[in-house]
Amino acid sequence: MALSDSELLSIIIGNDGSRMRSSLDASRLLLNQANGNLAEIAKLSVTELSKNCNLTIAQATRVITAFEIGRRRAASEVVHKVKISSSSNANEIFRSVLADKPYEEIWIIMLNRSNHVIGLKMISEGGISGTVVDPKKIFFIALENQASSLILGHNHPSGAKNPSEADQKITKKIVNSGLLLEISVLDHLIVTDDGFYSFADEGVL
Repeated sequence: MALSDSELLSIIIGNDGSRMRSSLDASRLLLNQANGNLAEIAKLSVTELSKNCNLTIAQATRVITAFEIGRRRAASEVVHKVKISSSSNANEIFRSVLADKPYEEIWIIMLNRSNHVIGLKMISEGGISGTVVDPKKIFFIALENQASSLILGHNHPSGAKNPSEADQKITKKIVNSGLLLEISVLDHLIVTDDGFYSFADEGVL
């Protein structure tokens, strides 16, 4: 189906008889405000979409839902039968669920003894500047899935690739907890729009 971005968005938005603007006009306005970048639209909230483009709450919700379905489809394709052999492999998986998110989320990739992915799970979500990590929750989920090892990953909406002091402290705590439970923490990735930081690659894990 060879439709333009604005045409696809207009189908998702749909027409609402209570609004004067057509769905196609609304989609064009939305793309114009985002400089034609769909990734920027994906970062907007329902409130922002409703306010900036005069969409109804239902229309704005449909747009948000469409982007979330896209993320989940991408994550499903990336995770299926993947073997992790480098930080780039892990980054590809984390990026499939963290791309365009305007707030921080922490995820784990769970691996078997052959480093094949057996699960991908969100641990927590927070605000723009941080989120709370509970090591007990991480290892409860890892044990429940019979994981032999895991990789941590979270995003920095600010775009800063380097870990904060809090990032370093919690990583050390989780690594040490894993040693006690014989579940190796192989890496911790910080994902941004422009790249990623790997604790393992930098030799600071």
